[in-house]
Amino acid sequence: MQYHSFAQYYDRMMHDVDYESWIAYVVDLLKKSSVKTVLDAACGTGRITIGLAKRGFWITGSDCSEEMLMEARKNALEAGCKSIPFVCRNMTELCVHKPVDAVISTCDGVNYLTDLDQVRQFFRSANRCLRPNGLLLFDISSYHKLSDTIGENTFTEVEDEYAYIWENMFDPESQLLEMNLTFFVREGMLFRRFFEQHLQRAHRMEELCTLLEQEGFALIGAYEAFSEERASEDTERIQFVVRKIEDRV
Repeated sequence: MQYHSFAQYYDRMMHDVDYESWIAYVVDLLKKSSVKTVLDAACGTGRITIGLAKRGFWITGSDCSEEMLMEARKNALEAGCKSIPFVCRNMTELCVHKPVDAVISTCDGVNYLTDLDQVRQFFRSANRCLRPNGLLLFDISSYHKLSDTIGENTFTEVEDEYAYIWENMFDPESQLLEMNLTFFVREGMLFRRFFEQHLQRAHRMEELCTLLEQEGFALIGAYEAFSEERASEDTERIQFVVRKIEDRV
C-alpha cells in the first residue's frame, strides 16, 4: 500500500524539499488569474495546502490516503490553520460543494495515475469542480526523469533516526516506474523495518495535452517547473497551467 506506514515519516524524509519556494511559485501562477478558492488534490501531508491558506486562499485539501491526511491535519493544527478542511477522496473522484477558482495538484500526484483512463477521470472531475474559466495547475515528473534519471537506479540515505533503500525498475512498454522502498526507522535502541511499493507512470506531454483538450481545457503553458520557461525534452519536472473552457459531465 502506498503512503501507509510511510506517512508518519514522510515530512522527515522530505527535509530537502524547498516548500517555501514551491508555494511562492504556485502563488504567482494563481495570482495571475485572481484566484481565491482552491482545491488541492493529492495534498499529502498538506505542506502546500497550509502554505496557500496562510497566504489568504480559501483551500480544501484532498487525498486518497487517510494516513497522509492525519499528518496534514496535525501539520495544519501546528501551523495555526485548524480551519482547513481535509477530505479523503481519490483524484479521479474529486467533489466540492461549490465550484472553486482553481484545482491544483503538486509533487507528482498525476504520476500516480497509472493509466490514461485514470488521468482522463482526474481531468474530468477537476473540470466539474471548477467555475467557468477556472484554472487547473499540476506538475509531473517527466518521462525523461522517470525513465532515464530514476529508472533502473537505486538510492539510499542514512540518518541517525532513519535510513532507506529506494530501488527502481522502469518498464518502457507500460511506461510504469516501480519503486520498491525499504525503510528503517529508529524506535528506542532498535530500528523497525517496513516496506512500501509505489507505482508511477511516465506521462508524455503530448498525450496529456490531448486529454486536456478532450476534457474541456485550454493549455496556457507547460513550463520547466519553478519558472515560466517552456518545458523541453530534458526538463525533469513539468508544470502545466490550463484553463477550463467548457463544462464536462
